[in-house]
Amino acid sequence: MSARRAISEVFAANRAVGRTSLTVAATDAGTIRTRVHEAGSLRVRFPNGQVDGTLEAVVVNTAGGMTGGDRFDFDIEVGTKAKLTVTSAAAEKIYRSLGPLTEIAVKLRVGHGGKLIWLPQQTILFDRIRLQRTIDVTMAPDASLLLSEATIFGRGAMGESVHQGHFFDRRHVRVDGKLVFAETTGLDGNIARRLAQRAVTRGGVAIASVLKIPVSDEDAAAVRSIQDRCMGEVGVSIWNGFALARLVAPDGGTLHHDLGDVLKGFGVHPLPRLWLN
Repeated sequence: MSARRAISEVFAANRAVGRTSLTVAATDAGTIRTRVHEAGSLRVRFPNGQVDGTLEAVVVNTAGGMTGGDRFDFDIEVGTKAKLTVTSAAAEKIYRSLGPLTEIAVKLRVGHGGKLIWLPQQTILFDRIRLQRTIDVTMAPDASLLLSEATIFGRGAMGESVHQGHFFDRRHVRVDGKLVFAETTGLDGNIARRLAQRAVTRGGVAIASVLKIPVSDEDAAAVRSIQDRCMGEVGVSIWNGFALARLVAPDGGTLHHDLGDVLKGFGVHPLPRLWLN
């Protein structure tokens, strides 16, 4: 066996692989978990029980971050009339890769009359990351969804920034089998130069998006009313029965502040306790 092959096999053996599957159902007493499966370094906990019949689930990555060659899968199913909020215990860190991709695959299903709030804490990217993240949602026609994702390029408080790397982030949402929302963010090579472009983030290093389906005029008015109070840039659009808010900020703290206001405007109240820490 060559030295290179031996090193490669040792590297592969030390990669983190995690999977969590969760199914919840509605009962007269509120939403309960009916199936929980955990594998590898992913765990899911339920620290706060229910709030107004909504179950809160907290995902924990015991690996302490992700890097090249790691693979994590999330499979969440919300049954008929069930209500679930999913968040994470801490910000997820994606470290530099020596070549292989860091892969995150999220599959979310929401049944008839069900409601899902997907609200993980921010993802922090390090220089020379190679991340591929996909989120696939399938919904019943009368289901409700709020999908939030926040990404920070480098820890500015630590004097760190992202110069080079590969970042692929794709979201697909299907309602009654029909694709109603598709978005892909791709940054490859000199990420810092791309972020500096006026049409991208104009130098901002913290971005987020919040998608809500269905949406009311009151939701949009509430979010637009807070735009002048935001410390970064926030824009919201409404079409075909759903709303999308986009946020850009110069740092993670500013993004966190603005994102909290946007979520409240979209009716997420109270916010998960861990998310506020």
